[in-house]
Amino acid sequence: MKLDLIIDENSSIPKYIQIVKAIKSLIVADSLRYGDKIPSINNLSNEYYLSRDTVEKAYVILKKQGIIESVKGKGYYISHHSDLSKYRILLLFNKLSSYKKEIFNALIVALEDRGEISFHVHHCEYDLLKKIIEKQKEAFDYYVIMPHFKKDQEEKAVALLKTLPKEKLIFLDNKLEGIPCYGAVFQDFKSDIYEALNTLLPRLEKYMKLLMVFPSHSNYPYPEKILLGFKKFTVEVGVDFEVISEISEERKLEKGEAYIVIEENDLVNLIKKARETNGLEIGKNFGILSYNETPLKEVLQNGITVISTDFSAMGKTAAEMILNKKGNLVKNKFKVIVRASL
Repeated sequence: MKLDLIIDENSSIPKYIQIVKAIKSLIVADSLRYGDKIPSINNLSNEYYLSRDTVEKAYVILKKQGIIESVKGKGYYISHHSDLSKYRILLLFNKLSSYKKEIFNALIVALEDRGEISFHVHHCEYDLLKKIIEKQKEAFDYYVIMPHFKKDQEEKAVALLKTLPKEKLIFLDNKLEGIPCYGAVFQDFKSDIYEALNTLLPRLEKYMKLLMVFPSHSNYPYPEKILLGFKKFTVEVGVDFEVISEISEERKLEKGEAYIVIEENDLVNLIKKARETNGLEIGKNFGILSYNETPLKEVLQNGITVISTDFSAMGKTAAEMILNKKGNLVKNKFKVIVRASL
């Protein structure tokens, strides 16, 4: 039987997931029924110019979900065990960024088309969070939320989140104390930077002073536990340190300094100023360490040393909690990538 599938070459959704969604749509539309035969893996890959591995991945998912079954020597058929039910998920991010997109994509792919997602961004604002939750009147199977809020609004946000069913609540990226939840995939901001700096200690020992560029006045506040971990390390090691809010025009860079940068703008400004300052050599007498990996940091300035959580793992782990119906508190993976800037 020929299938009328629509595969979007420009979509960010992997092609094997598109195949899964397309076949399910044909079943819902009654274009495919129980017992109907569907093309073999080879036939479908040839017809739509797809790799055999892509089609096979889609068929594996459809078999696992009971949508299709294989009959030895005959091929693939729509199964009478077909279960097209989806988990209804309210997904709330605190902001949009390339890192958040990575989490989102990993979550979508890992859900294997089992999630019907209502996606919103609360921008760290309590009032917007409240409006979104109150507007979403329909019942959700899960509430997946990034609980980052402005400090003066955190108490109200915590009280609001406590009104959600704890058996349906999953936290991403951050875990607020005192809120019962089904599960959480979180960064331990204090211990992550502390352990990362200890890992980098052999490279940091050549610098006389460590500076943390912590954007305290950002519209999207960063966890202050990052500062606690940074200060704990500097006190234990006995190195001079300073916390500044940005790389300003007036800032003078000195030999023997190493900077830890969170925001991209500060990283760009720091590199520009370092290049313009006589006698500074990045990675030799002047160090740079950046939060969050991007492809650009691999090639910028012969490579920027990075400390970063594994964003894809965060989305995948949250999806697995939902699919396996097994909540848990999981500290997300954190990694150190050493390059020439330190």
